[in-house]
Amino acid sequence: MNPLDTLVELSSQMELEHAEEARGLDTSREDQRDHSTTGKPACFTPKEQRAAFVHPAQLPNGKQVKLLKTLLSSACERDCYYCPFRAGRDFRRATFKPDEFAGLFMKLHQANIAEGIFLSSGIAAGGANTQNRLLDTAEILRKRLGFRGYLHLKIMPGAEKGQVERAMQLADRVSVNLEAPNTERLARLAPHKVFLEELLQPLRWVEEIRRTQPSYKFWNGRHPSTVTQFVAGGADESDLELLTTTDWLMKNVRLKRAYFSAFHPIHDTPLENKPAVDPLREHRLYQASFLLRDYGFDLEDMPFTPDGNLPILTDPKLAWARTNLIERPLEINRAEKRELLRVPGIGLKGAEAILQARRHGRLRDLSSLRKLGVISERAAPFVLLDGRRPASQLAMF
Repeated sequence: MNPLDTLVELSSQMELEHAEEARGLDTSREDQRDHSTTGKPACFTPKEQRAAFVHPAQLPNGKQVKLLKTLLSSACERDCYYCPFRAGRDFRRATFKPDEFAGLFMKLHQANIAEGIFLSSGIAAGGANTQNRLLDTAEILRKRLGFRGYLHLKIMPGAEKGQVERAMQLADRVSVNLEAPNTERLARLAPHKVFLEELLQPLRWVEEIRRTQPSYKFWNGRHPSTVTQFVAGGADESDLELLTTTDWLMKNVRLKRAYFSAFHPIHDTPLENKPAVDPLREHRLYQASFLLRDYGFDLEDMPFTPDGNLPILTDPKLAWARTNLIERPLEINRAEKRELLRVPGIGLKGAEAILQARRHGRLRDLSSLRKLGVISERAAPFVLLDGRRPASQLAMF
């Protein structure tokens, strides 16, 4: 198999990894709804259309890049019930040697096909051995081939603390996929993974290293960010369970963000007959997680149903506002930033713009809000402008 065919094989299921995709709610603009990316990336020539290994992606700084998302190897000794690469599944496996992959990537990079890398792997001969192969690949790219672009390295279950530290010295971002929100739920998805020791512990190590070592020791003089991913609905967990764990991670190990991958069944796995999860549930989880991270919401503010899930047909911020602001609308000219951020239609940039505009005079009509980047039709039912309710029709979604 030639190197390009190997890459096609190894990247064939990487749409399951949502890292760096701009999914869910854009936290600066509330008129941006679903940013999921599907299909072949536009960077390919017709000859390259079969190779869906590069994805349009958004980096932590907001920059848009062409990100190569792939595995170093699809050989795996773990038997996770949801995973297309699980041990014993009948499909063709492929593996790159570290120098082979690094050389191929640099050719793609020099041809402007790929600008950055998301690199993971199946586990073979233990997590520590697999982590060494990932680190060897990163070392070759950074030290021998001089690659200075974006690199996201996956931390393998069973990796050692020293390996986590070295990954942090080479990568812009590191991640551990928790897959499930707790030990009980993980047992339904991946019975041979250990939630606390194998998955959560590396995230704790990352934060410990960030607290105790100066940033100049790391790649480009910055501590790498950390993310995780959950298989939403794969273990019949509730949204409350997923968001409780997400909230804890953001507060205790400075998780940059959580990614949610709506479960869908894969042939020849133990969960192949389990119904797929509505992608809209994934979207609501993203929206709620950004409310927790950026908008000052607490778990207690989330509009959970009695079964612990978010309303599937309603934006969680809108659901909160309907309960709390319809009868007590917010005066735009007096509200603090944290209050403004709770109004549908007002994002991070909109709240800052309102505060700036108020220094020069009072805001009296919806057109003034519209000029500031506020989605005035969404905000109107929940605000007062100079003591008056603006004419509006209650938003439905």
